[in-house]
Amino acid sequence: MGKIGDTLWDATMYRRLLSRWAMSARDARTAKLSVLRRQSTRARQLRAHLDELIHVADERLSLPVIGSNSFSKPHNADWAWRPEIWRGPLPVRGISSITSKSKLGDEITLFHDCARSELTLRQLRNQREQDLAPYGLRLDVFNFDGSFLSLVLDLPANAVDGLKRTHIIKVSSIVTMEKPIEIFVRLNIKHGPNTEQIVREFPASQNEFNAEFDLAYANLNEKRVEKMWIDIIFENPQMNQITLRDLTFSRRPRAQL
Repeated sequence: MGKIGDTLWDATMYRRLLSRWAMSARDARTAKLSVLRRQSTRARQLRAHLDELIHVADERLSLPVIGSNSFSKPHNADWAWRPEIWRGPLPVRGISSITSKSKLGDEITLFHDCARSELTLRQLRNQREQDLAPYGLRLDVFNFDGSFLSLVLDLPANAVDGLKRTHIIKVSSIVTMEKPIEIFVRLNIKHGPNTEQIVREFPASQNEFNAEFDLAYANLNEKRVEKMWIDIIFENPQMNQITLRDLTFSRRPRAQL
């Protein structure tokens, strides 16, 4: 049996029902009250289902598509990734009055040293046409009495598979803020007992940020690489709303001269 809407019979029934409701709407001012009452009850029941369908359809059909992993990558990239928060809905969309080391989803952890937390972190649906990521991450900071605030993101295990000093790691983000602040990204690579750290700054004058980490300048033991993560560090974040509309990663080998 064909699915609803797939057959000629379905199309014929739809036209008949549409015509019948159109006629009832035209005759509503002159219909008997008993008939009008019955039609009104049925119309309200039908509208409840239609409203639910339209609501879900608007969310699913609005750009960008949920689950999308589409973004610009270097042509020779051998690894690329968009974290789960920016790809699809989380079971828990947000947290408030956040204590340090609180997690949102499986990959993001927030760190701070505030005596009193006035922070909220939540996932939101991207609705702008220029956004490629289905979801964004919003950080609201009110009074801030701490000395540091950062988001830590664990990269998947395949990010370090075959990692060499000839690789360049690229981090790209789209960030909107109520007021400009300094944002730093620190790449951490654990190799054996040591952890290599490289820091880059996102320009405060731009919304689209790109930071590249050339591992040729890292003191890296390729044979002992275990894991990789980043810290996103916010300087003087008080009384600000910071939205990371997207966050993506890619890895490519450096061109050989």
